[in-house]
Amino acid sequence: MSPKKVFGFAGWSGSGKTTLIEQLIPRFVMRGLKVSLIKHAHHLFDIDRPGKDSYRHREAGASEVLITSDQRWVLMHELRDEAEPDLHRQLERFSPCDLVLVEGYKHADIPKLEVHRPSVGKPLLQPSDPNIVAVATDAPVDCGVPRLDLNAPDAISDFIIEYLDRRHELRTAALR
Repeated sequence: MSPKKVFGFAGWSGSGKTTLIEQLIPRFVMRGLKVSLIKHAHHLFDIDRPGKDSYRHREAGASEVLITSDQRWVLMHELRDEAEPDLHRQLERFSPCDLVLVEGYKHADIPKLEVHRPSVGKPLLQPSDPNIVAVATDAPVDCGVPRLDLNAPDAISDFIIEYLDRRHELRTAALR
């Protein structure tokens, strides 16, 4: 496992994971943390458009295409017939940072916050996932972990930082 602090978000489609993460990132950045994010997609996706040079180069068979400018860069890697790398392999690709947020990778062995809205009509994931350390919800639910108000991103960001700091302290103490 990478030495970076890693924290995941799990929940059914439509529960508000992306919206919550979007609210949390600036709160972590205001604390002075350098934050990265990995999002797992369960479907075919493309960040490029047909007709663009990079798209044409990938379609022609290039294994990787790096697009760079004075504002950002992105590296696209075509798996072709290769197996999808697991989360831990993907985490190794990140530049140094303080915190990696993970959206998706529902079954990964990392601490996670479940984002749950009963209005979505799906059951809690938490009872069957020991890696879910809290549930953020907009309604009362019975769960065996701390329940956080989904509409209180400051409290959620505090919980995540405190949880990761406590976990880091326990790991450090165990190594002594």
